[in-house]
Formats: sequence, structure tokens, C-alpha cells
Amino acid sequence: MTLHDDPVQRHYGGGAILPAILAALRAAGKDPQRLTLADLAPVDEFHVRGREATIELARHAGLAPGLRVIDVGCGLGGSARHLVDEHGCTVAGVDLSPDYIETARALSDLVGLTERVSFHQASALELPFPDASFDLAWTEHVQMNIPDKAAFYREIVRVIAPGGCLVFHDVFAGPGGAPHFPVPWADGPESSFLAEPEEVRDLLTALGLKARVWEDKSAQTADWFAATLARLRRKGHPPLGLHLLMGEDTTRKLENLLRNLREGRVTVVQAVFVRA
Repeated sequence: MTLHDDPVQRHYGGGAILPAILAALRAAGKDPQRLTLADLAPVDEFHVRGREATIELARHAGLAPGLRVIDVGCGLGGSARHLVDEHGCTVAGVDLSPDYIETARALSDLVGLTERVSFHQASALELPFPDASFDLAWTEHVQMNIPDKAAFYREIVRVIAPGGCLVFHDVFAGPGGAPHFPVPWADGPESSFLAEPEEVRDLLTALGLKARVWEDKSAQTADWFAATLARLRRKGHPPLGLHLLMGEDTTRKLENLLRNLREGRVTVVQAVFVRA
């Protein structure tokens, strides 16, 4: 299947991401040769609540130096770099989009983190690693684009060592009906595959995992989007932000996601599961 034929690849494969980010950094007064992780935070974590959510999830996971982590659907690598820099983990990021992987590698090089983080272009359904390669699997806002949830989670469990964890922050279907589109992960229903949260919980249990943390973050996420949209209406988009990834209809996508949360059409969950 070509990029043009695949709606998921087409949605995330706009190209020219790195030049746009570098230009935005310069417009924001940053020197690309003297970057910090904080400089990249407005754009490099393409999930709701950004760095705030990553810090929460890392706390739930109980990370320790030296842990081997795989970030499935790593995007531009923001979470992976945070786990390396803040917690001393060794991280392998995997993403379907070659544009995202190219950008993740370049940004990691600019902040001097290439020795402990690597990025691999591959499908989440065919991870390029042997069984039990990692102590922890991390994934945020990926499975919404994957129709075969069993294959997705089964492949993740395959690469987790016994006693290891699956940690996720994800969007699921709510009881309020079909979501309004477009949203950040899909322009329409042809590339959006939302599962009900209990369906995923039961699936993970059947795969031999046990829930250690299960926290509904829907209300907190709705408040965050309301504040974000209010700020955008007052000030517009800053030079560096997620609009570089979501395009001209970024505001509409965020408005729809907020409406979906308020109407119970989607829910947001953070969770930690342990492999027996």
C-alpha cells in the first residue's frame, strides 16, 4: 500500500516536518545548535496534555535508571527523550511515519541524546525486536489508528520481559456516540478505530497482564483543552506548536476533541499493566 492509499500514513506523513520545526525555533528566538529539551516541549509530544501527561505517566510507571524501554508510536520522540534524560532509561522508539523518525533522530542529535535513544521506522504490528527485549513498553495515542487491537497489544506483550510493564495514555470510545471529526488522530472515521476502555482492559487481562494503575483522565483533559483553546483565541498559535503537525485546521480539531470529551464521545485513560 502506498502513502497516498493509506489514510493513516497520509494523515501523519505531511513531510518537511524538520525544516518547519527548525524555522519555528528560530522564529521563537532559539538557536537550533543550542537547544534544550524544554525548547522542544511545545511540539515534540504529540498527545493530549503534552509534557504534563508524560511526567504523570512516568511517575505511575516507577521508572529507574537502566530500564530498557520501547516507545511504540514514538512520534517525534519527545517522550523517549524525556525518559532518557530525566530517568536514565535506554529507549527505542518505533513509528510508522518515516518523516517522524527522521525528525526524532535529528532532534535527539541536536540535544545530545543519541547514545541512549534510537528510533526505528516500523509497524507497531511487526516490532523489529526479539521476544522479551524490554523491561517496559510505553505507548501514547497510537492504538486509535489501529483496527486490530488484539494484534497490537499481543505484539507489545511479546517484546516485554516477564515482570515488565505496559504503560499507556490513550483515547478510547465513550458512551456518547460516534465522535465529531476531524480530530488530531484522524480526519474522518476511515482512519479512527476507537475501542471501549473495558474492551481493552479485558483484552490485556486475557494476554496475561494485570492492571496496577487505571485512571480516567477525561475531565482533566477537557479542562486542559478548554484552557488551551482560550489561550489560542487570545494570542493565536506561537511559532512552535502542534499546529506544525496538525495543519491549518488545528483549532477545529482541538475544538472537536473538546466537544467529544464533554459529550462523552471519547474518554482518556492512563494505565500501567504488569506482565506476570
